[in-house]
Amino acid sequence: MAFALHERLAADTLLIADLPLCRALLMNDRRFPWVILVPRREGLRDFDDVAPVEKPNFHAEIDLASEVLREAAGAEKMNVAALGNMVPQLHVHVIARFSGDAAWPGPVWGVGTADAYSEDEGRALVEKLRLGFYG
Repeated sequence: MAFALHERLAADTLLIADLPLCRALLMNDRRFPWVILVPRREGLRDFDDVAPVEKPNFHAEIDLASEVLREAAGAEKMNVAALGNMVPQLHVHVIARFSGDAAWPGPVWGVGTADAYSEDEGRALVEKLRLGFYG
């Protein structure tokens, strides 16, 4: 069975890149610079579902996304989480946080209403992140 991105993730994000294991997506909410990593494997729901041979690469891609987003956004703090309560497909949130952001110091989930990037803003940030991922 081929990889298919969950429809909710597809609707809420912009494509950044396909890394060796994960699809990197930008959450379309300008209030919080936010990358979502989705392993391109069928049937994964939780961290322990990732094949042992792929775990080092999975963790390396999470680290890379954290570094790239921190640099691109100038983040004060990075939040990394995998909840999966609303979208069953395994995905990891890598979120740039700032002491003055709309949710600080709490989690970003359920705070206010998403504020989508303009087409130009979204394209510019995607390109900046893509350059960070590919060097």
